[in-house]
Amino acid sequence: MTRMYKPPHPGEVLREYLGNLTICAAAARLGIDSQQLEQIIAGADAVSPALASHLGAAFGTSSELWIGLQAQYDSGMGG
Repeated sequence: MTRMYKPPHPGEVLREYLGNLTICAAAARLGIDSQQLEQIIAGADAVSPALASHLGAAFGTSSELWIGLQAQYDSGMGG
């Protein structure tokens, strides 16, 4: 039997990028509400294309990275 790989929610990856930043500081840096950021990190909210753009700019990644992570998670293997 083949085991399926379950991709992480983008919020799990984002948590790593945040390092020691508090939710409030990270939300301010991203220009979003801290409640929204908490929901994403908890895996209860998706990364939108607009947020992916903010994440890319804030962390020196591409927005495509974050969109791709969300697409993989949404593909049925992760959620």
